[in-house]
Amino acid sequence: MPAWRSAAAWCTLLAVFTAGLIADLWTKSWAFATVAGMPVVLEPREAVADPSYRLPWHSGVRALPWDLLDFHLVVNHGAVFGIGQNARGWFIAFTVIAVAAGIVIFGWWTRASSRLAHIGLGLILAGGIGNLYDRFVFGAVRDFLHMLPRWNLPFGLSWPGGNREVFPWVFNIADVMLLAGMALLIIHAHREDARRAREAKIVAGAGVAAPASDAPAPEGPASP
Repeated sequence: MPAWRSAAAWCTLLAVFTAGLIADLWTKSWAFATVAGMPVVLEPREAVADPSYRLPWHSGVRALPWDLLDFHLVVNHGAVFGIGQNARGWFIAFTVIAVAAGIVIFGWWTRASSRLAHIGLGLILAGGIGNLYDRFVFGAVRDFLHMLPRWNLPFGLSWPGGNREVFPWVFNIADVMLLAGMALLIIHAHREDARRAREAKIVAGAGVAAPASDAPAPEGPASP
């Protein structure tokens, strides 16, 4: 049965989407209200009109020991992890198309029992809508998670632009959900391929056995 006809499939998709969207928007609001020591208020006109707009300097917060994670506020005019800066209109259009495609994939390309795919699609939709909300309301995406700060690349290596950090990008919960959702879809696709391969073997085995069972029984010796 296709997913669009299943109430359970819709409930899974909407529950994951709602929980993920709330988590993303709440953590962004919390971070911009507390991380800098005072609330940081974004002015949409400044963020949209000036692609080089940056937040006031702040030291950030060490969230995990051993420099595993910092909270540091960043305004991102690009996509996931800051890729593709200063293309707001393009990213809005792409996100709208991707959300529509995700709903089509859910309804017509997954089965009612494809729970893993429904969770993955819910995460992707939540991440896409969460960042789309920021682009509409603030003109840019609010980021605040910085992994492995103060960890530098070995042997004096650096990224293009001169940054020597192992992971120089700052991201948010929406980005995490987008990547996690895509990973779940890849796992689902792998499982579906394996299932189809098993079914094909079963069908092929049945096809080989059928002619043998249909063959006429050998005749016995003729009676005198």
